[in-house]
Amino acid sequence: MAERRRVVAHGNVQGVFFRESTRKEAERRGVAGWAENRSDGTVEAVFEGGADAVDAMVAFVRGGPGHATVSSVDVASEDPEGLSGFSTR
Repeated sequence: MAERRRVVAHGNVQGVFFRESTRKEAERRGVAGWAENRSDGTVEAVFEGGADAVDAMVAFVRGGPGHATVSSVDVASEDPEGLSGFSTR
């Protein structure tokens, strides 16, 4: 059964390959969704896939992908939309 989580990463997360690193890891794990920079300096991402893979992606973000320094991560569960592929915006 698919799960969906929306995360917002705070800290030094823009301009440090956060989105690209997240995209590569999501593709490796077979997780669909997207990641984008927000105007407030955070990165928002949505992950859809199997529970273990989505949990692993949330942990990946908490660890600070790329050269990021993540100070905190907001996580919210949502109903899956049936996304396919992973994109950066």
